[in-house]
Amino acid sequence: MALPFPKSASESESASRSAAEARTMNWVGFAAAGTLVAGGILLLAGKRRAGMVAAASGTALALLDQQETLSAWWNTLPGYIEEVQRMLGQVQGTVDELATQREKLRRVLTR
Repeated sequence: MALPFPKSASESESASRSAAEARTMNWVGFAAAGTLVAGGILLLAGKRRAGMVAAASGTALALLDQQETLSAWWNTLPGYIEEVQRMLGQVQGTVDELATQREKLRRVLTR
């Protein structure tokens, strides 16, 4: 006959935490994934309208599940837009400079 050793307090707490985590599954994530897969299958089957509705629903569920990530992206978006505007300004300056050089070269060659 074997007697089990008593568990320490930290071992029992971690065991109860992992059991609670296992019970509280990410149902919204599962629903989003299932809806996105169903939308993809419907699109592949030629059911465009139903597939698009299912894909949009799955996307909405995924965004609902990832609110923190979406909020972080939303907050960093203005920085990316400013960077793109700066790069476009540089490209515009380069294009203007090339146009000026082209015009000078055309004048020299037409003499």
